[in-house]
Amino acid sequence: MPAAAPAPDRPGDAASPDHAFRRLRALPPGPERDALREETICSWLPMAHRIASRFRNRGEAMDDLRQVAAMGLVKAVDRYEPERGNAFETYAVPTVTGELKRHFRDHTWDVHVPRRVQDLRNRVRVARHELTPGSGGGFPTCAEIAAATGLGEEDVLLGLEALESYSALSLDAAPAGAEGGSPLADRLGSCDRALDTAVDREAVKPGLRELPERERTILYLRYFQDMTQIRIAERLGISQMHVSRLLSRSCARVREDVLQETA
Repeated sequence: MPAAAPAPDRPGDAASPDHAFRRLRALPPGPERDALREETICSWLPMAHRIASRFRNRGEAMDDLRQVAAMGLVKAVDRYEPERGNAFETYAVPTVTGELKRHFRDHTWDVHVPRRVQDLRNRVRVARHELTPGSGGGFPTCAEIAAATGLGEEDVLLGLEALESYSALSLDAAPAGAEGGSPLADRLGSCDRALDTAVDREAVKPGLRELPERERTILYLRYFQDMTQIRIAERLGISQMHVSRLLSRSCARVREDVLQETA
């Protein structure tokens, strides 16, 4: 009875991972290659999940982190070139780690922060943690963090500010330490357009005082009493065309006076 043929290497076998990847690269597109690719990815998923676990307790659910790590693993499997002589794990670990870091950089910040500022934040966060005494003695100063990181104090201040930009406070949130307080949205000020009107009125007052009485009367009737030019003309006993010329001339004079004052 002839001896049974040896079983083909499984892609997850620690004894022959390179052979599995070489076989994957040699297969043409089709069902057989797709099945081998899927089996290879599944066999390395535990490694991707272990890398994802290093990023726990950073505000992201573990299921989401594992999905991101799996995406990085898929990229590593598709891009790995066994003929270069490096072990797959040597290539896959930084690929999966980089995918997780990009996820935190691009998708978990509530406020968009430039890449450089994000890097400053990480350096400042690590230095502040290392310099903070365990007995709760308070945070290190900006100068101390600058000395520990080799950064300038302005960069340290940028990093410290970015520490508060990772997550945003909801407008519906109640005041910290208070029960039954009004939400933040009710305590925020809004733009009062009447302020601009008040500024404009104060700015034109000197110019209006210098106008002749008839011009001041025309401006008052037109813009404060909302009278038409025809009604103003009838009231003052002049033509509507003359009212129009006086309005244009008076407004131009007041405008010129305001511009000269602000120049």
